[in-house]
Amino acid sequence: MGRNNSKRPWMLNMLIVVTIFVVLLVFTAHYKNWIRTEMDTIEILSGIYYKELPYSEIDSVVMVEKIPKMERINGFSAMEREKGIFKDSIHQTEVLVYVDRLSQPKIRVVYQDSLKLFLNLTDSTKTQQMFQFLHGKIKLEQE
Repeated sequence: MGRNNSKRPWMLNMLIVVTIFVVLLVFTAHYKNWIRTEMDTIEILSGIYYKELPYSEIDSVVMVEKIPKMERINGFSAMEREKGIFKDSIHQTEVLVYVDRLSQPKIRVVYQDSLKLFLNLTDSTKTQQMFQFLHGKIKLEQE
């Protein structure tokens, strides 16, 4: 007689599953900063943002409490997270921001004489360890 309309078409079910998978993948990628240290470089991955930075290009590493006011070019802010490419309002240069917790101290890295990167991790102890590691690496490079 009539078709059974209570069953969803398989295509719609597949679309729902794929959408949920993509959302979970994006959330996992942006959930925290993924950092890998190699012999001569540090690699930072946070969602779609990736930076490979040779230690030899790092000029200074400083801990700061706040990041300066900047204009977001590309990226996002959600709760205490701030990630993306920003523009320094004073120097008009691009600044990379990989901040997991705005309320915690951040590492400011200046590289290639004027480019800046702000970074911190969810755990402030790990941020401090990363600061010590980077500070030690640039001392070795300068000697």
